[in-house]
Amino acid sequence: MSQFLIILDTVLIIIILGIGGVWLFNKIQAKRLGGALTNEEFKDGMRKAQIVDLREKQPFKRKHIDGARNLPYTMLKYNYTELRSDLPVYLYSDSVTVTLRAARFLKKKGFKSIHWLDGGFENWKGRTKASKY
Repeated sequence: MSQFLIILDTVLIIIILGIGGVWLFNKIQAKRLGGALTNEEFKDGMRKAQIVDLREKQPFKRKHIDGARNLPYTMLKYNYTELRSDLPVYLYSDSVTVTLRAARFLKKKGFKSIHWLDGGFENWKGRTKASKY
């Protein structure tokens, strides 16, 4: 019985360390890439930036930030040239991991100013719009 508890404790410690490692990796990557913006910071800078919704087409059609363009993460590597690298890029999606991956990808492609909405679209408190089609 005690050997079982030692194995169980070891597995739980490995799981906790794994989760902590992923969290720490995301925090470090976020600092290096540009940074998360609060709702207010996002609203203040969005007139001068390219706003990119990384979600798939259907969630975008249901509701999105007014002025955003839909460029799903799954298609980003094929369509990133639609974005101007000399202008700031403001990203958002439903997943922090997806947003950070997109930011890393754009950084590798030469984009200088990349930011994202802290907490993703779920946290957005500004104007939204639904597509007509």
